[in-house]
Amino acid sequence: MTAGRLVVFGATGYTGQLTVRHLVASGRRPVLAGRSARRLEMLADELGGVQTAVADVSRPESVRSLVSAGDVLLTTVGPFARWGDAAAQAAVGAGAHYVDSTGEPAFIRRVFDEFGPRAAAAGTAMLTACGFDWVPGNLAGALALSDAGPGVSRLDIGYFTRGHGGLSAGTRASMAGTLTDPSFGFRGGRLRAERMGARVVTFRLGDGRIRRGVSVGGSEPYSLPGRSPSLRDLDVVVGQRGWWVPAVPMLTAGVAALGRLPLTAGVVRSVLGRGSVGATGGPDAAARAGSGCLILADAFDAHSQLICRVRLEGPNPYDFTARMLSFVATSLLDGPPSGVGALGPVDAFGLPALQAAAAQAGLVRVEPGR
Repeated sequence: MTAGRLVVFGATGYTGQLTVRHLVASGRRPVLAGRSARRLEMLADELGGVQTAVADVSRPESVRSLVSAGDVLLTTVGPFARWGDAAAQAAVGAGAHYVDSTGEPAFIRRVFDEFGPRAAAAGTAMLTACGFDWVPGNLAGALALSDAGPGVSRLDIGYFTRGHGGLSAGTRASMAGTLTDPSFGFRGGRLRAERMGARVVTFRLGDGRIRRGVSVGGSEPYSLPGRSPSLRDLDVVVGQRGWWVPAVPMLTAGVAALGRLPLTAGVVRSVLGRGSVGATGGPDAAARAGSGCLILADAFDAHSQLICRVRLEGPNPYDFTARMLSFVATSLLDGPPSGVGALGPVDAFGLPALQAAAAQAGLVRVEPGR
């Protein structure tokens, strides 16, 4: 039986390049796919002559031709709410496993609710949001639920960055859409539709400091509740600083309302996405080296008493994303997944294996008091 291939769609973009460089440095020979033959060939030559394939989401048939049964399709082509369907449909239709780098709530929901059942019927796995968005919170949350035992009623997961690594153009473009697209949260024991930034969550550190974050729709509300039958509420938040943070729910309510109006939606997206420098722009190695991340997961009982806290610290989000995407894709290529359909990272690989892979990618557990 011929071994499957690993195809990286969006290989010449910022996240795509970080990922394929890590794959090649690890001894892999991925197929580089994208819309520019010239840029693909330049990157392939630099990496020692790996195979290339031209594909463009505007021609879905070209994306479908990238993969066959038993392959793994890893895509970094976003914003996913606009461009992501082509790769997801190609993987499901071909019987290939699927991995992506999205952080966009609307597309995450689409993978779990729409593409996932089709992948399950085909006997393949779909792992969405497999980078910094949102693997660290899945890991921290699963560790907190495991440590706390039965009786967890609320789980707060916070993502915080350190330093000033900067954002890629692709991240800015995706963020412009997520502020106006519908999101979701896990409230009252079930998944509910809600806007981004509907709530502010405060984490109180052991030395008296506090960290605040605004709510987002990660993959955690899909993947973690099944690990704790008593869980009623789960918040995933992205850290923010400033006096204005408590006003975020009111501000996002206004942005969401404008985004629903046909005459203003395009203007809102354009303003929010302003400053994007193109698909390949992003922080260089020096900027990434000067930044890192902090992930917190607090488990509470039904009386809002803290049961336990898990604290993870790690590298720049883009470096972590490249390493984690590589782990997920090569794991799917090397052996059958532990399940089929749309899976969270803990369900796909198990908690010990995911924790070990995250540690190899630089994300490690530390004492909560630090």
